[in-house]
Amino acid sequence: MTKRDFSRVETWVFDLDNTLYPHHLLWQQVDDRIRAYVAEFLKVTHDEAFRLQKDYYKRYGTTMRGLMTEHGLDPDAYLDYVHKIDHSPLEPNPALGDALEKLPGRKLILTNGTVAHADAVLKRLEIDKHFEDVFDIVAAELEPKPKAITYERFLKRHGVEPAKAAMFEDLSRNLEVPHALGMTTVLVVPSGQREVFREDWELAGRGEPYVDYVTDDLTGFLKEALHR
Repeated sequence: MTKRDFSRVETWVFDLDNTLYPHHLLWQQVDDRIRAYVAEFLKVTHDEAFRLQKDYYKRYGTTMRGLMTEHGLDPDAYLDYVHKIDHSPLEPNPALGDALEKLPGRKLILTNGTVAHADAVLKRLEIDKHFEDVFDIVAAELEPKPKAITYERFLKRHGVEPAKAAMFEDLSRNLEVPHALGMTTVLVVPSGQREVFREDWELAGRGEPYVDYVTDDLTGFLKEALHR
């Protein structure tokens, strides 16, 4: 199969956490708050909360969706709690901003997180001006990636033509649907992944046919993308 290139790309779509920055800088805060919320909500030990957190994440796409499906969770309260973190470990990334600036066309965020969290991250990185919009878990009607309906809602909302779009993600399973729709796909594997991903399935999939490219240097990759 011929690898897709970027010659027709008019829309550049990016996941947020662990894609635009190495998520180990913030993830422990989020991870701890999710576990604390699960423990309190279900009245279980922190060890059991951790087990359920990871189980729901794997089976439902997010811990939140698992809690909604199996326990009737109020998503607003959950989202508000887990994303109240300190974003100060993030520093400006002018090199990434420069690479984004040179890409022709639109740039959009597609995240399982919230707009508020995405806005805080983009501002800390000082790359917010490069993005037209953030499509978050609320815009997706609380259906997380990798569900097909999430991508369909995103494409419809922003009028994106998949064959003229590229998707950048840190989880390979979140690239299967975009690739099937016609998008060029890039798996981003920043340093510090083992600190964020504790299970083998989260690191798997680099050789899947729906992954067109793999990079551990997003900025460098973007600088060369149009020449690939």
